[in-house]
Amino acid sequence: MAKKKSQAKRQIAVIGLGRFGFNLAVTLEELGCEVLAVDKKMDLVQDIVSKVTHAVQADVTHEDSFRQLGLGNFDVIVIAIGSSIQSSILAALVAMESEVDQVVAKASSELHRKALQKIGVNHVVYPEKDSGIKLAHNLMSVNMIEFLEITPDYQVAEIIIKDAFAGKTLREADLRNRFGLNVLAIRNGDKINVLPQADDVLHEGAMLVVLGHTKDLRDFCQSC
Repeated sequence: MAKKKSQAKRQIAVIGLGRFGFNLAVTLEELGCEVLAVDKKMDLVQDIVSKVTHAVQADVTHEDSFRQLGLGNFDVIVIAIGSSIQSSILAALVAMESEVDQVVAKASSELHRKALQKIGVNHVVYPEKDSGIKLAHNLMSVNMIEFLEITPDYQVAEIIIKDAFAGKTLREADLRNRFGLNVLAIRNGDKINVLPQADDVLHEGAMLVVLGHTKDLRDFCQSC
C-alpha cells in the first residue's frame, strides 16, 4: 500500500486499534488527515473501516508487512499497541529503522516508556494523561506543541512561530482579525510575556499561546 505523500493532507498511520488508537485515528480523519489504521485483530479493523481512509489487518512487528503497507512513506507513525509491550517495542523498532519523519508511541508503564525512549521514539504518551483526541490535534500541525480543550469547539494552543510571521509585531500579524485568535502570551526561551502588547515583535521560534476555534487554529498553523 505504498503511497505518495499528499501536499494537502498529513498522512498518519495508527498501529493498534484499542480505545486510544481508535479515538486517535477517527479524530485525525475528522480533522482532514489521511489515516491508515492497522491492527492484528480483524474485528477491530472492521469496526473502524468505514471511519478512516484505509484500515488493514496486519502484524507490523514483521518488516515485510511494514514494507508492504508502505509505512515508511507516512509523515507520522503512531504505535498505539497496548496489549503487548514486546509487540509495541518491536513495532517501534521497525518504524524507527524505516526513517519515517516522526514516530509516536503509547506507553503502558514507566519501564515501557524508558524502553521506547531508549530506541529513539520521538514522543511517548500515556493514555491516561494524553487522550487520543488531544494527540490527534497535536499531530495535525508540526507547529502546534500543546493543546488544551476549553469547549468542544475552542482550544488554547501553544504554537511555534515560523517564517511567515517572524519579525512582525502583533499589530502587523493581526491574528484576531485574520484568524479570530486571541494571543494570551508569548514565550521566548525562558522568558514569558503574559501581557503582550500590539508593538511586541514575534521572533522565529518563539511560542505563542493563543485561544481560538479549532478550525481557526488549524488555519493559522498552516500559515505559519
